[in-house]
Amino acid sequence: MREIRGRATSEQRLALVQSVLGAQDASACASEVLAWLGVVAGVSRGCVGLVDLEALQCVTIASAGLDPREVSPAIPLDRADEPIASVLVQRDPVLFRAGDTALLGGAAFHALVLRARASDDEIALGLMLVSCAGGDALCDDVVWAAGILGDWLAQPRRRPDSRHVRERQLMLAVLNAVPDPVLLTDPDGRLLVANARAERLFASRDEESEGRRRAIALNNMLFSAALASMVFSGPEQPAPSELLLVDPTEGSDLLFELMSHVVKDAAEGTCVVSVLRNVTDLGRAAMELELAYKKLRASEADVRAQRHRLELIIDSVADPIVVTDPQGEILLMNEPAERVFTVPDDAPGEALRAVRGNEAHFSSFVSNLLFSGHEEQRYRGELGLVSPLTAEPLPVEAIAGKVLSQQGELNAVVTIFHDRREALEKARLYEQLEKAASELEQRVQEATAELVRQNELLRRQAVELERASAAKSQFLANMSHELRTPLNAILGYTSMLLQGVSGELTPPQKQKAQRIEDNGKNLLAIVNEVLDISRIEAGRMPLHVSSFEIAEVVREVVAELEPIIARSQLDVGVELPEVLAEVRSDRQKVKQIVLNLLGNALKFTREGAVRIRARSTRGAVSVTVADTGIGIAPEDQERIFEEFQQGDSSPTRRYGGTGLGLAICRRLARMLGGDISVVSVLGEGSTFELSLPTRMKKR
Repeated sequence: MREIRGRATSEQRLALVQSVLGAQDASACASEVLAWLGVVAGVSRGCVGLVDLEALQCVTIASAGLDPREVSPAIPLDRADEPIASVLVQRDPVLFRAGDTALLGGAAFHALVLRARASDDEIALGLMLVSCAGGDALCDDVVWAAGILGDWLAQPRRRPDSRHVRERQLMLAVLNAVPDPVLLTDPDGRLLVANARAERLFASRDEESEGRRRAIALNNMLFSAALASMVFSGPEQPAPSELLLVDPTEGSDLLFELMSHVVKDAAEGTCVVSVLRNVTDLGRAAMELELAYKKLRASEADVRAQRHRLELIIDSVADPIVVTDPQGEILLMNEPAERVFTVPDDAPGEALRAVRGNEAHFSSFVSNLLFSGHEEQRYRGELGLVSPLTAEPLPVEAIAGKVLSQQGELNAVVTIFHDRREALEKARLYEQLEKAASELEQRVQEATAELVRQNELLRRQAVELERASAAKSQFLANMSHELRTPLNAILGYTSMLLQGVSGELTPPQKQKAQRIEDNGKNLLAIVNEVLDISRIEAGRMPLHVSSFEIAEVVREVVAELEPIIARSQLDVGVELPEVLAEVRSDRQKVKQIVLNLLGNALKFTREGAVRIRARSTRGAVSVTVADTGIGIAPEDQERIFEEFQQGDSSPTRRYGGTGLGLAICRRLARMLGGDISVVSVLGEGSTFELSLPTRMKKR
């Protein structure tokens, strides 16, 4: 071992001497020396112990830089395996290398015996163990300080009583054994005594990290504030309070329950003993428990809400619903189910028997579901229940479903009853409907057969009618032809008589011959009309198509009827445009139609006017004959185009005729691809219009 020259100045050594002289006890004096060596001589770790010869141990009274767990309360001196005991007889410092002993955590250190320097007494008063930053080198400041401390301890009045020291060390050991931080402070929170756990929270050294020192300063501030907020009045001690501190090592929050008591000491005055019980885990557990309780309450509320919704849903269903447990006991039912499975207390015996019968049927149905080996989740069946209110049969269809847990265990059975009375009634009605439909189908088949028979009869009658009509037309044509031959002969001879071929006739003879000729012509016209209608009906009316001007036809018709126009004294006018489309059709048939229309206008108009107009449009021409005659009633405006029909068909009618003219005209017009229409007001006149295409289509 070598010593190095001291680095302490005279002022620093003087300051230590003054501090040592002012120390109240050995522990404080030793603490001052260790602190001074840490600053001046680079002592990082060390402790001081007093030799107790009665107990043969060295009791630790001060330490520096050591973890409380590394501080041994007492070093036994009677153990052979403890090499430190051999140092007591040494005058020079002894170096213990790392691992030589477990003291100071097994690190290397110097052991110095504390004794009085100015005395020949070799009795060792104590030991000072220091671990220097210089390694094996020992600074002479350490030896000097050990001498100062030895001199201080050598004074009898300052030497601590060994029993008092042991008691104090025992007390510190007891305090360090307490798992909770225990500390003695003045009323302002300044630390006086603390066990190891309290020092970890409230004590720091300069060489420790800045973060740890700030955390400890924060803890001291929080602790002082907590003490200041507590009311110390009277014999009653303040109630425990919670104190939130910071773990200086990990930086996490620590929750403590602070219990403080005021103590009176003659030397220290009023002090406060505080015990901190770590309730961090308890607080976390309480928070977790509170959170779990809130979740439980929320779950209960959710379950209640779901049950309420379930009850609302079940009650809103019109069909009875029953929920049973796996044993078949009814757990829940809606109102429709209550009307089937429950009765009031004052219900008659029949209603009670109906309910019991319904319950028996239902229990049997559920038993079939549970114990008959049905693997399906649903089971369907029909039950014959009885209504307790009306005692009427209540046939129902029951559908039961199993409610299983996530583990597949049966929790409940939900059964829904559906009233089958309406379905049965529908089935009965459907059966009747099918029967009626079958009967109706049979009747329809019979009617269809009768209709077929009637149609066949009508077809045969129609064929016979067609044959008869053809025979009639052929007869009329033949008769007309046979009538026209002698009639033409009569008219020819009459004309010869009137022309005086056989000699001049007397006026009476000439008058009678003229009457014969007029009536013959009338008869010839009637025969021609009959012949025309017969040809049309027989489909033998020939058509001779050619191109002609419709205006020329109109003028010819007016010219032919000029004698009649002159006798009628009517205002007859012709209105023709300068340009009219050329018509390709049967000129003779068109002229016959216009002649008939103009003849009718002159015939049925006594006074007023008759106008003939022609005009052409795109692809068609029309000829209108308007008069101010007697007019035609609305109900007769279509009938006049039928054969042998006139506006006045009575035997006493005022105007003669066969009633075939308009019928022939309309048929001829339609044969030519056109038509005839009439607009008439009774008593005001009529307007007939012939419409024809400019180019007649081929038939």
